[in-house]
Amino acid sequence: MPLPSYTSGTSTVPLLGDTIGGDFDRTVAAFGDREALVERATGRRWTYRELSAEVDRVAHGLLALGVVKGDRVGIWAPNCAEWTLTQYATAKIGAILVNINPAYRVHELRYVLNQAGVRTLVAAPGFKSSDYAGMIEQVRPECPALLDVVLIGRESWDALLGAEQVHDFPALSADDPINIQYTSGTTGFPKGATLSHHNILNNGFFVGELCGYSEEDRICIPVPFYHCFGMVMGNLAATSHGACMVIPAPGFDPAATLLAVSEEKCTALYGVPTMFIAMLAESTVDSLDFGALRTGIMAGSPCPVEVMKQVIDRLGMTEVSICYGMTETSPVSTQTRADDSVDRRVSTVGRVHPHLEVKVVDPDTGLTVPRGEPGEFCTRGYSVMLGYWDQPDKTAEAIDNARWMHTGDLAVMDESGYLNITGRIKDMVIRGGENVYPREIEEFLYTHPDVLDAQVIGVPDARYGEELMAWVRMREGATPLDADSMRAFCVGKLAHYKIPRYVHVVEEFPMTVTGKVRKVEMRAAAVELLGL
Repeated sequence: MPLPSYTSGTSTVPLLGDTIGGDFDRTVAAFGDREALVERATGRRWTYRELSAEVDRVAHGLLALGVVKGDRVGIWAPNCAEWTLTQYATAKIGAILVNINPAYRVHELRYVLNQAGVRTLVAAPGFKSSDYAGMIEQVRPECPALLDVVLIGRESWDALLGAEQVHDFPALSADDPINIQYTSGTTGFPKGATLSHHNILNNGFFVGELCGYSEEDRICIPVPFYHCFGMVMGNLAATSHGACMVIPAPGFDPAATLLAVSEEKCTALYGVPTMFIAMLAESTVDSLDFGALRTGIMAGSPCPVEVMKQVIDRLGMTEVSICYGMTETSPVSTQTRADDSVDRRVSTVGRVHPHLEVKVVDPDTGLTVPRGEPGEFCTRGYSVMLGYWDQPDKTAEAIDNARWMHTGDLAVMDESGYLNITGRIKDMVIRGGENVYPREIEEFLYTHPDVLDAQVIGVPDARYGEELMAWVRMREGATPLDADSMRAFCVGKLAHYKIPRYVHVVEEFPMTVTGKVRKVEMRAAAVELLGL
């Protein structure tokens, strides 16, 4: 009789019972003279001791504005040193940092400022084509809780840093809420996942433990700080181990990222699959020195097997790790280990994280399915959020009475406890009564020599209910695929009902800032394109 799809993460390393500020201060005491933060765009560098002094200046500046424990402080900026300073300063004084997506426009900004009740907003004046300062002034009259706006690099930021240090930092609990991160909001308004010191400090720490981090490591972080990938798996994994954080550019730039890895002798590199695809396509990739690079993380969306193999072979990331999780779980629930076989690392999302539980359940009954059978991935433990900010009804929909977080992702657990994410419950296509999982077809399309990237969606069909459509990005110089050439490639290798009926060749996919493909947007565009 097969085992149930349940496993728990044992560990000889205990959970940290500290606040983020307490853990940071311990690292400063141990590694004060080691380099802590590098910002490539400006050339600025800080040792841990220097970074600590700057964090404390920002913390005292916020206190001088009247910010108290529990107040919400928004941060709206691309990746920059000031983002990191604000992250640790708010943690020191117990203010709840509200991460605001750099891609937001007026409507979304207004919603988040009001939904979280942001009192103080730290923001870049602008980024790329976005005039942040102008948008803030536009919504400010409609945001009654917003008392102070501090613009990075402007007089208000200088005043913050120059404030007198007349306040003591408050006493804090590791269980206090410290961060609100808004989910992508692909259906309706985004929800604010509320996370504690205990949630994100421990998750960052154990991500770093499984990557084998020490004070010798230098982590290149091109993923956005506003997301857990950047601020938890990046910053908190680094500072809890005395490692160095390297910011290659304010926004993702594949050439700048590769140059940063090479010149800063980074030992770890982070990215979502689309970022690694872009880096591997750079003309400089095979001429730069990546001799120091040994590990890193690929996460954020399913990792194509072919891309993973190239990351190992061409970038030298022999210990690269796959992580799986969601914002609501701080974020990581499973991770591959350095001693896992290459096959495990290219075909699964690893095993359960230390101190967590995971199970796979039947979405209809909630009962745990036998190993080898697909179902919904659920997780429980220290990493599960406190709840959605001021939305107890939405919290109850996601976290059941036994404190299991229901992810909405489809997964299969094998006999050894390794998990494979097969797609989103909402992404599953039902064609003529057959359940079709887009991830399986996408993995197959990556084996086509001319395909750079592929995404598969369901579109309405009068006969079958839904039909399959493949959106593909072609390699440079390749002849674009059409439906006939796609069928010729698939026949005899995929079941007939899994072969896409439609093919759409594009330069780019619609994406979120964190590199997740917006399939909802793709479906809407496909319906219009096909006249359905």
